[in-house]
Amino acid sequence: MTAARNSTAMRDIAHVLHPYTDARAHAASGPLVITRGEGCRVYDEQGRSYLDTAAGLWCASLGFSNERLVQAAARQMRRLPFYHAFTGRSHEPLVELAEMLIERAPVPMSKVFFANSGSEANDSAVKMIWYYNNAIGRPRKKKIISRRKAYHGVTVAAASLTGLPNNHRLFDLPIAGILHVGTPHHYREALPGEDEEAFATRLAEELEALILAEGPDTVAAFFAEPIMGAGGVIVPPATYFDKIQAVLRRHDVLLVADEVICGFGRTGHYWGSQAFGLRPDILTCAKALSASFLPISAVMVNERLAEGIAEGSASIGTFGHGFTYSGHPVAAAVAVETLRIYDEIDILSHVARVAPVLQRGLRRLGQHPLVGEARGMGLIGAIELVADKATKQPFDPARKIAFRLQKLCEAEGLLMRVLPGDAIAFSPPLVITEAEIEEIIAGVARALDALAIELRREGLAAV
Repeated sequence: MTAARNSTAMRDIAHVLHPYTDARAHAASGPLVITRGEGCRVYDEQGRSYLDTAAGLWCASLGFSNERLVQAAARQMRRLPFYHAFTGRSHEPLVELAEMLIERAPVPMSKVFFANSGSEANDSAVKMIWYYNNAIGRPRKKKIISRRKAYHGVTVAAASLTGLPNNHRLFDLPIAGILHVGTPHHYREALPGEDEEAFATRLAEELEALILAEGPDTVAAFFAEPIMGAGGVIVPPATYFDKIQAVLRRHDVLLVADEVICGFGRTGHYWGSQAFGLRPDILTCAKALSASFLPISAVMVNERLAEGIAEGSASIGTFGHGFTYSGHPVAAAVAVETLRIYDEIDILSHVARVAPVLQRGLRRLGQHPLVGEARGMGLIGAIELVADKATKQPFDPARKIAFRLQKLCEAEGLLMRVLPGDAIAFSPPLVITEAEIEEIIAGVARALDALAIELRREGLAAV
């Protein structure tokens, strides 16, 4: 360890509380310190290069270096480095970005509210739903349904929507009024002999039974990621969203599409909603909105919601919600430039060219004895590790097998993302090349072989 590395690592251990990290283990192992990025690669302080296969956190859509976005930020900083949107104030980047999002929305939308993260966007959507129903005289219609293994963020309301146990444990979550239904994961959740359509029917019936049990006059909304991201990259079964949306329409339950991960081309469509025929009343987005060069998120609402919110604000004199940095001019300017770049480079055509390489590679990895399922769409996917391929028997979670694979991949020059259920995610920058994808697949294959050798020696896998 160099003196510089030792200094940075020790300062980190002494002063930084890391998200999604075992603080005690981190104090012993220390951080991987990243110093710069170029294209789809990042470099540590010793100069080692890594292909970041998860685009950071699903988000660095244009990679880790883009001079146009740097210049867009610099121009706006020189002109107007900050202004707010409270009490009717506005500025050009705010208005232009709102117009661009409305033009690109998968279904007709009316208004855009800006926040700083996907968590804040989903939290804002919850408050808007409650505000709307109060404004139109439905004070009982407040409960919100999400799904087990869903991920919608980490604020109090968004973490309650999230259906992952570690986001609830020790936090006294979920809050009241947040309900969860089954995960649309055919590989893990289907009954023996149950095909995808029958599985989808059962999940829709479960949703309807819950709404009826709670009372349709009390259930306000259903939150859904088109493809569930942090819960395991779970692609919904055939007909799932058709059947879910039919239930929602019958009981006047709003649909919120969480496009924080799926939006802006990740699935091969501009929006994940378009991939599965969703017609949301509210759409939240973040991450690739600015290629993650600066924090910004958005909530789009349709005319029905916008009118109800307007009515409520007229009755009390204000819509009492917002953030100091809602629509921050520098972040908004970078997001505007990001959307222009997507248009100019025709990002969807690029994804259409390279995504089949990733999906074919995932299928090859799926043949490995340690991989129970390989799944994905577009430039998002995952492999799920199992102790026994034939029986789908998982590893003991305490053994953290996926984290062992992650370390082996790191030795191959790949930074991977571990997900619940011993899954490894793939969501590279959207600008990745075919050659870089092949490099990822080959490196993961070597890491899987190395892991299999280790596990055979330990007697932990039927390989």
